Amino acid sequence: MYEAFLNLADKKKEVYDEDLESLINERDRNERALYTLEAIQISCGFPLTPTATLTLRDAEGEVRTVCEYGTGPIDAAFKAVDKIVQVGNDLTEFTVTSVTRGIDALGEVTVRVTAEGGDAYTGRGADGDIIVSSAKAYLNALNRLLLDKQQRA
Repeated sequence: MYEAFLNLADKKKEVYDEDLESLINERDRNERALYTLEAIQISCGFPLTPTATLTLRDAEGEVRTVCEYGTGPIDAAFKAVDKIVQVGNDLTEFTVTSVTRGIDALGEVTVRVTAEGGDAYTGRGADGDIIVSSAKAYLNALNRLLLDKQQRA
């Protein structure tokens, strides 16, 4: 937690209570995760093809890296997550909000996915980069879906 705070303080001019709350929530989401985001690199622009190179760690500690293309950087990131996690779902909601004020504010993304059986799962992610926030949120929703499937089995 302390290291995450120092990283945030190095990037931002001011750290607000909401930033700290977001850091704590992000840590809690990662503690129960089957898959965690280790790294993500995005390449995009005009006329480039948006590309995401993504690295995830699974519950057994295995690390996998994939590269995917998309219609935009977030689409490419989500496709890369799907390539590793491989769980059927439909993205039904995507929302980006600012945690605090200012140009250096953390962006919090909320996504909702619907599983093949019709159950909906919400995921959240926060980071100074909204593409990273998006990948974290999508992964959080898929982790909830997978944990629910495990508990039902």
